Amino acid sequence: MKSFKAGVYVNQGYYKSFQPHPINREWQVDDMKLLNLLSTADRSLGRLDMYSQYVDIGLFIRMHIAREATQSSKIEGTRTNLEEAFLEKKDVAAEKKDDWEEVQNYIHAMNDAVIQLRTLPFSSRLIRQTHKVLLEGVRGKHRNPGEFRTSQNWIGGASISDAVFIPPMHTSVPELMSDLEFFANDELNPLPDLLKIAIIHYQFETIHPFLDGNGRVGRLLITLYLVNRGILKQPVLYLSDFFERNRMLYYDNLTRVRTHHDIDQWLKFFLTGVIEISQKGVKTFDSILQLQKNLETRITTLGSRGNEARKVVNSLYNQPMTDATRIGEITGKSKATSYKLLEELEKLGILKEITGAQRNKIYAFHEYLELFK
Repeated sequence: MKSFKAGVYVNQGYYKSFQPHPINREWQVDDMKLLNLLSTADRSLGRLDMYSQYVDIGLFIRMHIAREATQSSKIEGTRTNLEEAFLEKKDVAAEKKDDWEEVQNYIHAMNDAVIQLRTLPFSSRLIRQTHKVLLEGVRGKHRNPGEFRTSQNWIGGASISDAVFIPPMHTSVPELMSDLEFFANDELNPLPDLLKIAIIHYQFETIHPFLDGNGRVGRLLITLYLVNRGILKQPVLYLSDFFERNRMLYYDNLTRVRTHHDIDQWLKFFLTGVIEISQKGVKTFDSILQLQKNLETRITTLGSRGNEARKVVNSLYNQPMTDATRIGEITGKSKATSYKLLEELEKLGILKEITGAQRNKIYAFHEYLELFK
């Protein structure tokens, strides 16, 4: 894409903001390495989507979303691990509650957006609604959730004068977001969808249309776009893990587009992430199927109590943290019976107690959780 120009820096007095050029335009791809990566990414993503159709994905989708929520939030400095994401609020340490609530909001935002896609197109309206859910009741709740910014923001630095990057003036945001929306929904634009969403993510992060939460919303948009286009039947591809592990490359490649108009390098990085995460996703599904077979072998040793154990294990795929109260709700048995079943599942290595407490013990479906780490 040799003719690509990302935009221009505009003098605003004592600082320069970056004014991106519209992306709803004609694109020409002439890099064979990029096309080869695109071909591999399409195949890898197609295989991952196939798995989501043959496996009872409804059992596992919550784990995928929770994994994405913890990794995406981690990029922004939030520290909640996968086990903590599934705890009840009352069981979360006081100093971790704010982080925990941000992760929960991310999970709710993704779930809500996937539902909204049934009636709404991939649009500014959907993006604003997702942002509103993301910031509701957490840090950033006073920074206009669900509304595009009406003032200048910046990235990095203690003030705008030493900022690492200054997005466009707020007066440009509605027009730039409208251009992004048209580009996303332009059926006549022949650009392959994986390249389109890579460009959309770059442009969204460059516009930085909100006062807070832009990074998390921008990463959510990747999965939402692929679901909206029918490329994924279920939201099972999440690139935040790849971006987190390659954080400096992620930021450097986004920056290089603006400073050197090098969109090709960003697209290659993005497609590399799609390939890696898709292949890991397939391995995770394979491992889940193997784990299910292995667990069934162990459960059969419980004899008549096997049916109760199966009910518990099936619930753990969706909620991998449990306690005696939850076991009782699932099986309909007394607390004493529930504790006995917990002990048996712990002996079989299916559950692992994580609190070390004498009372109100919490158990983790640790083998399953490890597959997502």
